[in-house]
Amino acid sequence: MKIEIDQNICIGDGSCVMIAGQSFKLNSDGKCYILNEELGPEEKNPSGHVKSPATPSMDTRDILIEAARACPVQAIRLYEDDGTEIKL
Repeated sequence: MKIEIDQNICIGDGSCVMIAGQSFKLNSDGKCYILNEELGPEEKNPSGHVKSPATPSMDTRDILIEAARACPVQAIRLYEDDGTEIKL
């Protein structure tokens, strides 16, 4: 699974962090970013799009889907390894 966050539309609601705290955190600007122990935290990206593969230390697939569904502005998108978007 791959995770993408559009920080340009993220409003810092924090529901993703409450649901999937092993995968998401809010940066100093109140924008969501992905916790990835292999790549290091990518708190900000000039494009506003943060991308990461899911890793074993992150929350389960079901919890990631629940967190993405809870985002009030749909800033989190999830993809299968083959690039197919997971419909939320």
